[in-house]
Amino acid sequence: MNDMVRECADVNHELIDRPIDRILDGQPTSDGAGVRLTRYIGSQLLSELDPFLLLDFFESDNPDDYIAGFPSHPHRGFETVTYLLAGKMRHGDSAGHSGVIEAGGIQWMTAGRGIIHSEMPEQENGRLAGFQLWVNLPSQKKLCEPAYHEYHKEEIPVESRLSGAEVRVIAGMTSEGTKGPVSDVVTSPLYLDIDLPANTGFEEATPQGHSCFVFVIDGALEVLDCDSRETVGARQLAVFGVGSRVRMNAGATGARLLLVCAQALHEPVARYGPFVMNTREEIEQAVEDFNSGQF
Repeated sequence: MNDMVRECADVNHELIDRPIDRILDGQPTSDGAGVRLTRYIGSQLLSELDPFLLLDFFESDNPDDYIAGFPSHPHRGFETVTYLLAGKMRHGDSAGHSGVIEAGGIQWMTAGRGIIHSEMPEQENGRLAGFQLWVNLPSQKKLCEPAYHEYHKEEIPVESRLSGAEVRVIAGMTSEGTKGPVSDVVTSPLYLDIDLPANTGFEEATPQGHSCFVFVIDGALEVLDCDSRETVGARQLAVFGVGSRVRMNAGATGARLLLVCAQALHEPVARYGPFVMNTREEIEQAVEDFNSGQF
């Protein structure tokens, strides 16, 4: 019997395995000034996963697919998170923040009451790959002051586990006590970039009130719970159901994956393009404020 299945059979009463709720291949689309990408959250297949509003994956070594980037555009009411796997991206915004991240770096921007920003490739050729994630803000924080934080690969701690797993901890704290540099985020996110050697098991505790997903960058995973096991392949997103831990095994070629969780808000969502509020009236106010130059 597989060790991880045996552990499940022993029944750990303190931790409840999260089953897979659904597996998505994503929807090809384009955004910004024509950047080609695949949308996993914020599409017709999955409109949102509270508090996650959008997840895009972009990857190309053809500059025509990404060179136009994401020119200046507004946001209000949520946070944007850009994590790069390859290439360079430059951020600039109306609050005076600017910076460049490279592979392994992350930008975490809180739009709050309103900000205008751009994200442009800092390269004219070569591979550009990464993720854009939108995380909702609760109603009492939607009009907070805008903020921006950027962390480079060298600033992100790597946790080495006895199994051989390497865990880059971007936000939150793992069950083994490694804490990521992204902090003081209202939804208390856990954001991990995990490398698993071939046929390696991995588990991590997750708060029961959090929504969680895993994105397989390379390789394949077998996600386990006490009743089933499901395979998630490369470039697939798996949404977890209710529980307090995730358990998985890498396939014969190993796997690299993102594991992301955050506190569900359970609030109404009204969205219009780059604005996400709680009511239609608040959306109309956001449009009026932007048009009158108040961002």
